[in-house]
Amino acid sequence: MVLKHISILNYKNLEQVELDFSFKLNCFFGLNGMGKTNLLDAVYYLSFCKSAGNPVDSQNIRHDEDFFMIQGFYESADGSPEEIYCGQKRHQKKQFKRNKKEYSRLSDHIGFLPLVMVSPSDSALIAGGSEERRRFIDLVISQYDKGYLDALIRYNKALQQRNTLLKSELPIDEELFLVWEEMMATAGEVVFSKRKSFIEEFIPIFQSFYSFISQGQELVGLSYVSHAQETPLLDILKESRAKDRIMGYSLRGIHKDELVMSLGDFAIKREGSQGQNKTYLVALKLAQFDFLKRTGDNTPILLLDDIFDKLDASRVEQIIKLVAGDNFGQIFITDTNREHLDKILKKMGSDYKMFEVNNGNISSKENLDNEKE
Repeated sequence: MVLKHISILNYKNLEQVELDFSFKLNCFFGLNGMGKTNLLDAVYYLSFCKSAGNPVDSQNIRHDEDFFMIQGFYESADGSPEEIYCGQKRHQKKQFKRNKKEYSRLSDHIGFLPLVMVSPSDSALIAGGSEERRRFIDLVISQYDKGYLDALIRYNKALQQRNTLLKSELPIDEELFLVWEEMMATAGEVVFSKRKSFIEEFIPIFQSFYSFISQGQELVGLSYVSHAQETPLLDILKESRAKDRIMGYSLRGIHKDELVMSLGDFAIKREGSQGQNKTYLVALKLAQFDFLKRTGDNTPILLLDDIFDKLDASRVEQIIKLVAGDNFGQIFITDTNREHLDKILKKMGSDYKMFEVNNGNISSKENLDNEKE
């Protein structure tokens, strides 16, 4: 799937944007805070029905405006057109439409426009809590497996109900606990099984990308840890109920799953340099791209936001070699330095478009070689 044109009104600092894109490379340059990331976020929104940076939709409306609108015009692999519209008015429910027909459930859209974004905020995958790493797993699997997303939604609803019972100061009938625990266990076993299968297949892909970018300088690991590995989930929930009542929330379950990230024999959070951490994150995301391409019908769109910061020249070169290949489709790249982008893209030898971003205004620019002629 390729994004041919985007129309934006009042999204973050983007007042009015109309852009046509290259089918291969689209590069955005400008100083920090000018709106480069906001443009990528608008593309992200069209795939995931939400912002990558701010899940509160009304807070993405431009200051002093009453609504935002994003409209994307795509072309599928067989040449058929697809139009995606999303709009949000203050104090109203957001609208999300495909070819002018509104979705009854936003979850039905997830996976239709596969997308992978690499950004500075990915550092939370290493430095943040386990919920960040679970979110990464969920984001990948949900894009190709609707059954997974449905099971995850069911589990989270049952978890919320069980936690409500745990907080109650009134006596609660054991049968009422069992209703929600059985629902958690049924849905949770599905989630666990699919996460386990995904990680087993994902690890060698990820390690291959890391090895290529680092040119074999380091060994990295990735492992999945879950309470559901121990005993059946229903038994775990029953056994934990007394402690959970004291705490007021569910201490065990697949909502506590962890993805352990290592560099050599140690946690990368403690041992990794800035360059190693960045390489680890880029390898994770490129492996995510590769996995989605293998499992889905459409080649994902790849968003690279300020990707080259904190990487030495050799690792940048290796990443460029990867994304310049035929395995990757449409790519959006941001950087503060235009000449930096031109040097990189000249090595890639691919068709591209260049855009300058200044205080929310985005204008198309000629390629550097054309300007010098």
